[in-house]
Amino acid sequence: MKRVSAVVMAAGLGKRMHSKKAKVLHQVAGRPMVWYVVSLAQQVADSTVVVLGHQSDEVRSILEQRETGFRPINIVLQTKQLGTGDAVKQARAALRKRGNPVMNHCLILNGDTPLLTKQTVCDLLQRHEAEKAVVTLLTTELDNPQGYGRVVRGEGQQVLKIVEDSDASTKERALREVNVGTYVVERKFLFSSLDQLEPKNAQGEYYLTDMIEIAVARRLRVSVVKESNVTECLGINTREQLAVVEQVMRQRIRGKWLFEGVTMYDPATTVIDEGVVIGRDTVLYPHVSLEGETKIGEDCVIRSHSRLKDCVLGEGVVIEDCCVLDGAVVEDWASVGPFARLRPGAVLRKGAKVGNFVELKNAELGQGSKANHLTYLGDAQIGQMVNIGAGTITCNYDGFRKEKTVIEDGVFIGSDTQLIAPVSIGKGAVVAAGSTITRDVPADALALSRPEQVNRIGGASRRQALHAHQSRAELKKKSSPKHEKKSGTLKKAT
Repeated sequence: MKRVSAVVMAAGLGKRMHSKKAKVLHQVAGRPMVWYVVSLAQQVADSTVVVLGHQSDEVRSILEQRETGFRPINIVLQTKQLGTGDAVKQARAALRKRGNPVMNHCLILNGDTPLLTKQTVCDLLQRHEAEKAVVTLLTTELDNPQGYGRVVRGEGQQVLKIVEDSDASTKERALREVNVGTYVVERKFLFSSLDQLEPKNAQGEYYLTDMIEIAVARRLRVSVVKESNVTECLGINTREQLAVVEQVMRQRIRGKWLFEGVTMYDPATTVIDEGVVIGRDTVLYPHVSLEGETKIGEDCVIRSHSRLKDCVLGEGVVIEDCCVLDGAVVEDWASVGPFARLRPGAVLRKGAKVGNFVELKNAELGQGSKANHLTYLGDAQIGQMVNIGAGTITCNYDGFRKEKTVIEDGVFIGSDTQLIAPVSIGKGAVVAAGSTITRDVPADALALSRPEQVNRIGGASRRQALHAHQSRAELKKKSSPKHEKKSGTLKKAT
């Protein structure tokens, strides 16, 4: 269908979430729930209006971030929470804005239904057009419809009205067909019906659902698409419902990547966010978490209990068990871990290796370089084919500011070395184990910074003899009588 505007209602307080945060900001698989609905609107409609209310600045900032990839969005405010009808009224000015193409129909979506799919919305639009309806609504059947508006049908199964749960009679509450809150409405009818809405209900609000009765009273066509997939229609009002939707969404995401050629040894324990991209023939072991905007190339292996957030991995990368990577870049055929941590700004060039209990922060490890054991590299630029010995530390912070360490190509850093930044190690240099380097080391130099070793011939046996003599003296002292009783008092023995 052409010339469709979308209105996303995202102004609600979400009281039943019992949260300081607006309901639509709560995340589902790594994205705020409203992101899914706005993304869907932009896929099927020519323009999008989002109605915000509670914490509007926070929601607006997320929707307007460049990373979302959204086309320009019209944002309007509902300053008072007076119901869904009032929310759409706030969007009316944006829909009528001069200079915009006239849209023939309006798709209305709730910001708390992130499981809704493009296919279902397209079916709704097609039904609306085919039946020349003024209103087409999406419904489903629930075993427990509590909290949802009931769809009341008359003769010939014609929809007569929607009754909200708080206003429903006992008979109406027994109905299982419910309103999902998704509609396609002919533009002129929408604008005229909004002016007829009245807050004559238990909530004292303007219900958008009353437009169904208005259409019936005018003998206009009301159409329905009844969705059999109940989970797709689930709205989120409570933390329990949020947890259910989270699991459905994550199952969808896993299914997508399994179809795309990713191996998961235990999908149920694999966590993949919506923004993640994974290359084919990558293998994910149990209990792996891929979060944020992580991008993973082909033929990678990520072993158990590793967590990656906002990372970029090339091809053939191996992440061993129990690693944490945040904002890191790992190029082709490099390897990390086990038990390693790469913090924001960490970069591993091709074939580089970070081993167990190694931490990088704002540091680049050059092509083919290695830091295999027990090392901290912070604010460092490390060249190609460098060997970083066990226990090496770049001392980058003096209590006031961060300084940089530069290690050029082909350098060998011995174990238990401290590099006191700012410092530079020249190409091909060797730093001896146990050194504390405070000055630059020239290229091809051997740097030693530790006390001179002294060997005393026979010193070991003399030390042993002294120790034996002291032990005998202590034993003799303990075995001799220390005190004797005299005149009811304790005196030292003479």
